[in-house]
Amino acid sequence: MAFNKKTIEDVDVAGKRVLVRVDFNVPQDETGRITDDRRIRAALPTIQYLMDHKARVILASHLGRPKGGPDPKYSLQPVAARLSELLGRPVPLAPDSVGDQVKAQVDALSDGDVLLLENVRFYPEEEKNDPAYAEKLAALADLYINDAFGTAHRAHASTEGVARHLPAAAGYLLKKELDYLGNTIEDPQRPFVAILGGAKVKDKIPVIESLLPKVDTLIICGGMAYTFFKAKGYEIGKSLLDDGSLDFAKRVMDEAGEKLMLPVDVVAVDGNPFGGDPDALHAETVAADKIPAGREGVDIGPMSVRAFTAVIQGAKTVIWNGPAGIFEIDRFAEGTKGIAQALADSGATTIVGGGDSAAAVEKLGFADRITHISTGGGASLEFLEGKTLPGVAALQDK
Repeated sequence: MAFNKKTIEDVDVAGKRVLVRVDFNVPQDETGRITDDRRIRAALPTIQYLMDHKARVILASHLGRPKGGPDPKYSLQPVAARLSELLGRPVPLAPDSVGDQVKAQVDALSDGDVLLLENVRFYPEEEKNDPAYAEKLAALADLYINDAFGTAHRAHASTEGVARHLPAAAGYLLKKELDYLGNTIEDPQRPFVAILGGAKVKDKIPVIESLLPKVDTLIICGGMAYTFFKAKGYEIGKSLLDDGSLDFAKRVMDEAGEKLMLPVDVVAVDGNPFGGDPDALHAETVAADKIPAGREGVDIGPMSVRAFTAVIQGAKTVIWNGPAGIFEIDRFAEGTKGIAQALADSGATTIVGGGDSAAAVEKLGFADRITHISTGGGASLEFLEGKTLPGVAALQDK
């Protein structure tokens, strides 16, 4: 899956107005303070290249899910402030993403200047990929660069629509994501191990189907594992069950044989881990086939961590998507931490698919020891499923 799209280096940007779709959908606390600026930092190489090559840079992003109109809670003002700090120069925030005022600000840009447009999702037309809104966005620029892998699986006005009106190429981050994920899937160094966690089996069915023929070992953990246990006939107590996926789980176990690894022990609690104080719950580690009837599995146990670690240590390529337990609660993060530690310590090419596993690796302090952490949760999943991403398909071929 060689990357055959034009990139930022294949187009002449000097003196041009360049509209760059970035993914600045960053988490914030109640006060609006950004709690994780990884996505902003990930876009810096593209922005810096454009500044250095005398482009007039117009950045577009969404933030959160505003309900069909402007909402101060979802303003990109905190992002503009943080980006100004990172670039060491002021980045003004436009009052809107289209319109006369914005056009005037764009016209006033000098070579090397950067302007951030206000949240594109203040217009419902963005997510509807409305042609008129896409045309207004495109009218601001001479060129379009997509550097937002996190939204590349969505056909929105700012990810797909504008590419119909402007010469369109990939930024550094988008190319890096597709290179890592694409090369890994197409031509991995073996042994190739995939670790899939998270809550529901049905969300990962296409990924399991896509990866199973390609990997040497498929490890299933997290909430998904209990559906597999149930399919084996184990008692799973009050653990998460994806009832509609039991037949699929049986089929996977039949097809995969020795290739599939499930946890051998789990941490089970005697109440709702989200209902009050999780530290007050009685927790014990039990064998995977010995979960007591009234208990709920919340993490993998130490024997599972050791078994998975041994496989990871022998691997040359490891891809991980989805935590091993309720990692948001420190007490039930040990399994996820164990997997993150094993990836950090391994000599393999390690790729963490976005979303919760990326957040876990970051939170647990292993981020700088992972080969590649994807910035896209849904996008990396769809890419691993073998789907075409509309935001990528819309770019010009080399």
